Amino acid sequence: MPSTPYISTALPGTGGSIKLHQDDFQVEEIPLYPFAGVGEHAYLLIEKRGISTYTAISILAKAIGRRSVDFGYAGLKDAQAVTRQWISIEHEPNSRFEKLELPTIRIIEQTRHRNKLKLGHLAGNRFTVRIRHEDWDKAPSMLAVAHDRASAVFQALSTSGVPNFFGQQRFGMRLDNHRLGMALLKRDAKKFMELWLGSADESVDRGGVLQARRHYDAGNVSAAYSAWPGHLRAERAALAILQKNPVQHVKALQGVDIRLRRLLISSLQAHLFNKVLELRLPNLTSLVDGDLAWLHETGAVFDVTPETLAVEQLRCSRHEISPSGPLFGYRMTSPRGIPAEIENSVLSAAGITPDDFRQAGPQKAKGARRAMRFFFTDHKISMGKDSRSGYLELAFTLPAGSFATVLLGEVIKAPLMTAPEM
Repeated sequence: MPSTPYISTALPGTGGSIKLHQDDFQVEEIPLYPFAGVGEHAYLLIEKRGISTYTAISILAKAIGRRSVDFGYAGLKDAQAVTRQWISIEHEPNSRFEKLELPTIRIIEQTRHRNKLKLGHLAGNRFTVRIRHEDWDKAPSMLAVAHDRASAVFQALSTSGVPNFFGQQRFGMRLDNHRLGMALLKRDAKKFMELWLGSADESVDRGGVLQARRHYDAGNVSAAYSAWPGHLRAERAALAILQKNPVQHVKALQGVDIRLRRLLISSLQAHLFNKVLELRLPNLTSLVDGDLAWLHETGAVFDVTPETLAVEQLRCSRHEISPSGPLFGYRMTSPRGIPAEIENSVLSAAGITPDDFRQAGPQKAKGARRAMRFFFTDHKISMGKDSRSGYLELAFTLPAGSFATVLLGEVIKAPLMTAPEM
């Protein structure tokens, strides 16, 4: 999947790399509402390092003898980072967590509340990111140039807004989650297994996983099962079924966690949204007749008509509203006119109809609208040097659902190089 295009193409980027060290990328969740301090649910603010939200919850669940699904969380946080986020668990005393010592996880605050945390229950996230470049130590004046370039990009984006692309992390390490989602949508279990268990790629696959994928591609399911690492239980469970009967793709797919299947469908929706947004990018700051405008304060959408276009464009310029784009589904509200033509062209090119999202079984998707741009707040740009190298530090707050890597891409104007996954 290629990098998303930039809206600030006229401005040069800083260059450099992110996430070269875990603490170069820090995220702190901002809750959507104040917690009551009382209730049936224990709320824990955890700090995790180098692991995903799912892994952190799995570790906590094992430590207290509960299931991962018993925990609530408001959002998924980067694995290759230091992140702070709230999670909840019902019917557990706070004292249960006071003496827990866990690898890669630290519980830094506790409280209670009346309901389980659910996905989306956050106002936004605060990011602190360090960009590093090997040339900045050789020529410190280049770091000052990078500082000025970053300032210019932030200034431009504060006017235009940032394209609300889904970042590459939504598409997985292999950047194929949307393809897996398409296989699910088309109810093609065989294709799903070919992508999920095979399709070996030396650029991302390593060790036993690479060997297992090669075996699966060659049709040797038993060898694939033997080679697949033991901690990847879901893949091994599917391979165990296929080992007994290589054509039981549907049965193997039924054993895949429904949460993963829904995530993959959402990745397909994200891919299609990005396609629409790319077509709208040259006119991102303008509304047109037929748009469904997004009200940033509430997330409501409403129709823009010829009679209201001039007034709504003024509100768009004041950052109160923005054009919205599709998270396609069988009940999604569609725009009119040119916006509808653009969205329909993307759906048609993918060979999909809205009703396909109804027929997708347990992972069916109703659909929704999403703002085509977002705005950052409280940004700060500074230069520094530590024992590793000189760096450019960017701090900013983003609304829930937007991706810091999209904003960073506008600043850096280069592939977002990161340390390789272990």
